Amino acid sequence: MKTLKALQVLAKIGKIISKIVFICSIVGFCLCVLGIVSLAAGGTMLKIGGVTVRGLIENNAGIPLPELYASMIVGVFICAAEAVLSKFAGIYFKNELEAGTPFTFEGAKELMRLGILAVAIPLGTAIVCSIIIAVMNVFFPGVDKISVNGFSSVGIGIMMIVMSLVCRHGTELNSSGAQGGNAES
Repeated sequence: MKTLKALQVLAKIGKIISKIVFICSIVGFCLCVLGIVSLAAGGTMLKIGGVTVRGLIENNAGIPLPELYASMIVGVFICAAEAVLSKFAGIYFKNELEAGTPFTFEGAKELMRLGILAVAIPLGTAIVCSIIIAVMNVFFPGVDKISVNGFSSVGIGIMMIVMSLVCRHGTELNSSGAQGGNAES
């Protein structure tokens, strides 16, 4: 029973972290959209002591305006993808905590779905962002410096898929053990 308690504690932590990531992703999404709107309006919406934020970024950071737009557009897509993924993770952890164990058929199915999404969503987002950057680079050379390579969780997704199979097998063993049958499959 110590192991089950540890799993439940980890599920509670996972639920909290999922909620934090979801909130941060929504905030990041909104800030990226606000940045795009602000730059489109001339970048004069945000002034600090008579100096616009656009001027500060362009002059001091040396980032050209097209690269700022591209970075924020990529940020919008990455934040949206992360919000969706963290929401599904939060749902999984919530349902696992309600069930009291990860060894349920529904939980294994949900973990499988989460694993598939953890592979598909970041890869799809990276592809879409790469296309956006490539198109923008045609009109604004130099935009292709933006990287979306770090936004992939293929390994984590595959691990979740494998763990879903382990949880499903554990559920099958519990079901056959409760019925008094042999657990060989």
